[in-house]
Amino acid sequence: MPVRPTEPVPPVPAAHRRGRAARRRRREDLAGYVFLSPWLLGLLGITAIPMLLSLYLSFTDYSPLIPVTESQWIGLDNYRRMFTADPSYWHAVRVTVTFALIAVPLKLAAALAVAMLLNKTMRGIALFRGLFYLPSLLGGSVALAIVWRGMFSGDGAFNAFLSIFGIEGKAWVNDPTWALPTLMLLAIWQFGAPMVIFLAGLKQIPVELYEASAVDGAGAWRKFFHITLPMLSPVIFFNLVLETIHGFQGFTSAFVLSNGTGGPVDATLMYTLHLYKAGFVDLNMGYASAMAWVFLLVVGLITVVLFNTGRFWVHYSDSEER
Repeated sequence: MPVRPTEPVPPVPAAHRRGRAARRRRREDLAGYVFLSPWLLGLLGITAIPMLLSLYLSFTDYSPLIPVTESQWIGLDNYRRMFTADPSYWHAVRVTVTFALIAVPLKLAAALAVAMLLNKTMRGIALFRGLFYLPSLLGGSVALAIVWRGMFSGDGAFNAFLSIFGIEGKAWVNDPTWALPTLMLLAIWQFGAPMVIFLAGLKQIPVELYEASAVDGAGAWRKFFHITLPMLSPVIFFNLVLETIHGFQGFTSAFVLSNGTGGPVDATLMYTLHLYKAGFVDLNMGYASAMAWVFLLVVGLITVVLFNTGRFWVHYSDSEER
């Protein structure tokens, strides 16, 4: 039986191919938006819309006791009061800046020191890494702050330890001079998260650099300042940005240690605690919204400054410009 020759398939027009490709891309885009919809709804309902509403409320005298529609527009009065008529505001700024300038560098130094000690290969080293990271797992928990307040109270464990050496302690959390350092100590003790990041960075430093420097007669300090720190500078920069933002956001520990007052004598009145008191204790939510927006702008400005100055001291292992 003779075989009939197959007829050639006519080519699909280019316009038709482009149309099918466009319809396929639209279906893929639609599927992507469907999967993203929970996150987009959360972004709008929990973040974007409340932020815009708080920006509007910062120009009003809004109180939670009245509907938003009944609040009166007062323009920049909340911002004028903040900068010129509220002495507690500037005290909270000083306390927060002092906390960040002292606690953040000490926390990073402790994290780097412990990471270098744990950057070894030996039996049981994973257990030690987990134990040092454990305080960061608790984070800003209320329970941890309560335990810390009990430890540094007049009859707490710290004073019991000092009594072994014949040293008379004091109620550290109730002393205006020592309340903020006690709060800083709690923040420094939670160095586990930056420690893990430093440890990962130390693992990436080539061992050959240390071996070559040892052949040249370099000591431990020279290796640290000329190899470890330059090679670790991107990780230091990353931790610095995160911990600086976290330092300015401190709230839970200050709230628990002072029973929500910022005491003693406003010694632990952090910015966020003062904001909380303005909005939820004094019920002046318009003023609290203004404080929140100033806080957002200042933290954003600090982050921009860190990024702009980072190029002068952050060194990368390749020649690509960051």
